[in-house]
Amino acid sequence: MHLNFGIQVQGTLPGLCYAEGMTGYLYARHIRIFDSAQWAQPLRETLRANAEQLAAENRLEIEFIRRPKSFRKEDKIHQVLKQHGERPWQDKTTGKTYLRPDDGKCLHYYFYFIDEELGLCYVRVPTWCPFRLQIYLNGHHRLAGRLKRQQIGHTRWDNAFVEIEDFERAQKIADAWPVARLHRKLDEWAERYCPVIRPFQVRYHWSLDQVEFSTDLVFRRREDLQAIYGHLTRTAIHTAKPDNLATFLGRKLSPLYQGEMGNRFNTRIEGTWVKHTMGPVAIQMDDKFGQILRIEITVNNVSFFQRYRTV
Repeated sequence: MHLNFGIQVQGTLPGLCYAEGMTGYLYARHIRIFDSAQWAQPLRETLRANAEQLAAENRLEIEFIRRPKSFRKEDKIHQVLKQHGERPWQDKTTGKTYLRPDDGKCLHYYFYFIDEELGLCYVRVPTWCPFRLQIYLNGHHRLAGRLKRQQIGHTRWDNAFVEIEDFERAQKIADAWPVARLHRKLDEWAERYCPVIRPFQVRYHWSLDQVEFSTDLVFRRREDLQAIYGHLTRTAIHTAKPDNLATFLGRKLSPLYQGEMGNRFNTRIEGTWVKHTMGPVAIQMDDKFGQILRIEITVNNVSFFQRYRTV
């Protein structure tokens, strides 16, 4: 079974998501760049009030995490990322003031919820303009919900299906991701969790940021998988070379390549795994729960793959 089980989507405001665009927006409204923090303060207050209202409506408390790097969130699906904010800066040569990108930090709100169609999701909302959103979707949760609604029997352990009554129908469900419908859902969440974008009169542009894609081969008996898994891991470690990995990822390994490449072997409670990495892309094989042979590709930066648009 092929399944996208982790998709991280980024939402950006066209024309405002980069320093020059935000600078132009402020200049057009006669707002001094050094007054940008004061101008943005009411927007931050609106986000805070909106988060508190949503929490109150759902009888929840907002939990503030002071040490995000040591904090593991639901299902261990995400660790807090540093915010790439913007701050005022002046070019002493020209005397012109403008905004520039900066690896600053700001308060983020994480909204976790169970969507009726997509299952467990979260929306990360920064409290700093230009309010770049991050949304996470989990394909396994989505598939489990669809299987349940269509009364297709299945057994799921963690993020893996060990039994499905009708694999063929399940595969068709997993492959069906209507993009237009997903965009409407993303727009709806942006409106709900980041209402400060209304005055900008612009809709979010959605793009893939990180993707995890897995192929699961489910064995009827654990003994059958274990009989071959040792040979597979040894072959993956001793035979697969860097140029093989590059070819599989559609690249040619050049002597000028400066990125990191390598492989690792590790043992966990769920099973053992072999991982090959090339820059932001990793290919991993593991024997999940001793019964599933999973080949997983993780892409932390989808710009690694170049794909031309159809025109």
